[in-house]
Parts: sequence; C-alpha cells; structure tokens
Amino acid sequence: MKNYGFTTTILHNDRQKTIEQGSLHKPVHTSVAFGYADARQLASVFQGKEPGFRYGRQGNPTVSALEDKVNKMEQGVATLCFSTGMGAIGAVFQALLRAGDHMVSSAFLFGNTNSMWQTVAGQGVGVDFVDATGVANVEAALKPETRIVFVETVANPRTQIADLKRIGELCAQRGILYVVDNTMTTPYLFRPKDVGAGLVVNSLTKSIGGHGHALGGSLTDTGAYDWSKFPNIYENYKKAAPAQWGIAQIRAKGLRDFGAALGPEAAHHIAVGAETLALRMERTCANALALARLLEQDERVAAVYYPGLESHPQHGIAKELFKSYGSLLSFELKDGIDCFDYLNRLKLAVPASNLGDTRTLVIPVAHTIFYEMGAERRASMGIAESLIRVSVGIEDPADLLDDFASALDA
Repeated sequence: MKNYGFTTTILHNDRQKTIEQGSLHKPVHTSVAFGYADARQLASVFQGKEPGFRYGRQGNPTVSALEDKVNKMEQGVATLCFSTGMGAIGAVFQALLRAGDHMVSSAFLFGNTNSMWQTVAGQGVGVDFVDATGVANVEAALKPETRIVFVETVANPRTQIADLKRIGELCAQRGILYVVDNTMTTPYLFRPKDVGAGLVVNSLTKSIGGHGHALGGSLTDTGAYDWSKFPNIYENYKKAAPAQWGIAQIRAKGLRDFGAALGPEAAHHIAVGAETLALRMERTCANALALARLLEQDERVAAVYYPGLESHPQHGIAKELFKSYGSLLSFELKDGIDCFDYLNRLKLAVPASNLGDTRTLVIPVAHTIFYEMGAERRASMGIAESLIRVSVGIEDPADLLDDFASALDA
C-alpha cells in the first residue's frame, strides 16, 4: 500500500485485502469455529505452519481486520485485540511475568491498573511505584530481576507525563521491556515506538472506538524490543524468529489461556469508529485547550491540570513529543464550592465514568473511580477531594465553554 496519511490509511485499510461481496467494511463474522475441507490444513494452522483461524477465542476475521488497523496506527509488527483495555494489560502479566520477577510502574496510574498491579504484587511479582516524570526515579528502582517498566503517556486524572524518551533510553541500555499505555494520547498524537517502547497498550473503548458503545483493548509489539533478551520465553514459542517470540507467547498465554477475547460485533464498532479518530482528536484537543484556558483564568478554580497549559510541569515534554495535548483535563474548585453542586449545574457535560467519547463527560474523582484506593493513596497521587476529571468531547466550542462558565456563575 502506498504511504498514505494517517486517516487515509485507516479508512481504506480493509480494502487492501479481499473482502466478501465487495463490502467496504470487513463483515461481522459471528462463528466461533472455522471448518477446513482438508484436515491436514487444520493441523497445519494449529501448529502455526500456515495462517488461518482456529477458534473464536484466539482470533476471528473481523477482529483480525481491527488488529491490522491498530497495527498500522502504531506502526507495529503485530497487534492483538482483547475484550477490554484491562484485558490487554492483564495479558502482559499473565503471559510475561513469573513469581520472583520485578517490575517498575509509574505511580500515577489509572485506578484499575493500580489495582491490577496490587494484585500482581500479591502473587509473587515485586512491584515498585515511582514518580515516572523523572527518569532518575525509575533508574533508582531497577533491580537485576526487573523485567518490565510500565508507564502511561498522560496519567489519568492528574495528567502527569512520564519522562517517556529518557525512560526508553534507560530500558534499551538495560535490556528491559518498556511497556507504554498510549490510551490518553492515541497513536494519532503520539507513537510510543518512537521512544523505544516494545509493547504499546491501547484501550480501544476510549478515543480509538470513540463513541462509547464498545469495549476493547489492544497490545502492539512495535519491534523495538529484542525478545532474545527476555528470560521468560518458553521454548515452544522460540520456533520462529526472535522478533515473533513475544507476540506468540502473549497470544497463547495472555489471549488463549486468559480468555479475554474481543467479540466480532465490538470489533466492528471499534473499527468503524477508528476511521474518524484523527478528525475527532483535532476537535477534542482544541476544545480541551480552550476549556483549560477558561478555567485557569477563573478565580473560583484552584488549579487546572492540562499538558497544553504552559503552567503544566511537563508542558515541555508534551510539546516536544505529542502532536497535540489530548482531550483529558482535570481541575480543582476553590474551598467553599461543592464539586457535586457544580457538576449538577452543568447542562451539556454528562456525569459518567468513560473517557474519549464524542460527548464531554465529567466525574468527581476522589468519590468514584479512585474512592477504593483510600485517602492516603489518593493524597500521594495528588488527587484532591474536589478534583473533577473532564473528558472533553466534540461539542461546538462556544456551547461547551458556556456550559462550564455558567455553572461557575450560578
């Protein structure tokens, strides 16, 4: 395929292969089993000697088409899709880590990922949480048994940005697998491969799907990591070239055995949504920057956290690495202003827990998605009781700004 731009590539990607009946979209294949006229071919597919589909939990033509789209977005060598973003993150642990291993993770994490690593720590894998906005903190936490360094591009909800490039350089020097969750930036704004990430996580539920009507997640092998250096690859996954070892083991141990398979209907919804990712991101990023500036100038707002603001501690990193600054922001209200009362005065923004929707969504963080971790852990992450997270949508800018301003005025 010619080297087209981002949107053109994704829009026409399905048609680079033969599609049934000339359909413009890959059809939804609902069968969980795939029959072969030749039993020897069935065996050959199961043994990995030729391509094909074995069982719906391990692959499906509709899901495969989505995997190819995401892989093109991230410029990877292979991508696997899962039923949720957490399923993709869980597959990293399930497939690649063993008791006695160690990992270093950013302390500024999505609440469920934080919970996942707490579970991992209880199963014999050492986990150190560090302030990943500085590479020195990551380096100080490394041990001889460290297998993985895990960070998010933009932390949810306080928008801290990891020292992405320098952490990648450190992991390359030490032969450590660098795993980056790209959900908040998406491959349109940033490709973690460019800073040395070996595996890239995307919650397809969020901006890539973009319409809040399908769950999904993905893991992309970028080709940047030398799997011959990874000590936990089982011998039966070393039959092919080393570049394929990691994804082969993740497919078997993380997808087949773990069972978090993406269904074909959801894959279809996500694939169609992905076609407009760039268009939606342009609008949501512009809206988010305008809203952040409006809130920062209001005396009733105590703090605004958005990488596009020059006041943001990691604004320089974001400006250097990202095409734009994303659709996620958060802010704190001054003492005396009840966050619940404020949220209830909003007319357009919807109190809800998703991110990356076409609609603007708001949520009181400490009282909902981060409530379970407790006040002490929230305080260590800088999450104030009045913190409101905003996932900015594609509404008309004037309407959106008026909604937030009017709620303050009231």
